Amino acid sequence: MERRSLGTSGLQVSGMGLGCMGMSEFYGTRDEQESIATIARSLELGINFFDTADMYGPFTNEKLVGKALAGHRSEAVIATKFGNERGEDGSFKGINGSPDYVRRACDASLERLGIDHIDLYYQHRVDTSVPIEETVGAMAELVAAGKVGYLGLSEAGPETIRRAASVHPICALQTEYSLWSREPEDELLGLCRELGMGFVAYSPLGRGFLSGQIPLSTTSPRAIGDGRCLAFKGTISSATSSSSNALPRSQTRRAFPRASLRSRGCSIREKTSFRSREPSGARI
Repeated sequence: MERRSLGTSGLQVSGMGLGCMGMSEFYGTRDEQESIATIARSLELGINFFDTADMYGPFTNEKLVGKALAGHRSEAVIATKFGNERGEDGSFKGINGSPDYVRRACDASLERLGIDHIDLYYQHRVDTSVPIEETVGAMAELVAAGKVGYLGLSEAGPETIRRAASVHPICALQTEYSLWSREPEDELLGLCRELGMGFVAYSPLGRGFLSGQIPLSTTSPRAIGDGRCLAFKGTISSATSSSSNALPRSQTRRAFPRASLRSRGCSIREKTSFRSREPSGARI
């Protein structure tokens, strides 16, 4: 498996990574043993980049990833995230980027993962009520304390990224990027090059829809509990063949305006998350 450096940080990751969110939530039924086997097989194939977040499950996905990678810590680059605050009952409490919450969230993630440091720690979504300088300042303290190796942002706009980078080097920006979500090409990819940041593309297969493996019928047994299918309920019809198993052009966010993806220098991983982009230069 090809290794790539995330920007100029020196952090080496596999060209493809494994987003683990769907193993615990949003993608239908869960199968812990299958998930652990998938992570083990990924390691065998040379994948070393594993992505999780405290909100997935909530909280259970970090435990799953930690369990699966126990005994393989030196082989894995573990990325996790904070910022989408949830309760133990699964309730969504909002976005939180306060310094105190950053510190508490990090300690909780370390405990759930069963590790002594997080390789790449992202702010999952930007808290517009807290100056980004304060949030990143608290994240930088975690680096100084040895709890975190590198810092990242997810779904942040250009102005926020520049402000964050003025406080501490940002290793990577994680944003959705696929044939139906091409917005990063407008500003973000160029900004990453300018600032020496890596770009981690999530959902490069359009949350799985572009793979042709997601049932478009919301009545399919495979669609039960799958948020991807429920999100498009009423706008998609049953697929009758592999050639028709794709969303109508009108349902794509952006209709393939360029000939090909410029993926060189990016790391890609297939997962999904709730779409929420920061206002400054991107959608919310």
